[in-house]
Amino acid sequence: MVMSYHIVLADDHLMLRQSLRRMLEERPDLRVVGEANDGIELLTLLQLNSLSPHLVILDITMPNLGGIEATRKIKMTYPGVKVLVLTVHRDNEYLKQAISAGAEGYLLKEDMGTELFSAIQTIQQGGVFMSPFFSKKID
Repeated sequence: MVMSYHIVLADDHLMLRQSLRRMLEERPDLRVVGEANDGIELLTLLQLNSLSPHLVILDITMPNLGGIEATRKIKMTYPGVKVLVLTVHRDNEYLKQAISAGAEGYLLKEDMGTELFSAIQTIQQGGVFMSPFFSKKID
């Protein structure tokens, strides 16, 4: 039996969460165990439900508590949980903030269809993933 990798999604756009869930659930080894609309809901979900996900996929721009601060709080409270930022921001400053907050990945939403599974795999293997847009700029 395949050991499933538990994932929690946090994005204030329901349609995006639904399509992300559909993509993830095509893989038998990936399981979405929770969803949140913003950073506060995400932290509450993690605290109250003892989900202990392997990975949180979250947006940077969310109401109440954004993704950077949520990442910082997740890393302080649940250091074993990995974080993949999924965002529209093609900005080096956001990338730096996300990585310094502790995120293991930074994926542009425009790359979700082509890079999502390699981002998850890289993070599962202990690496740090960045959308190709940033890799080209850093080389």
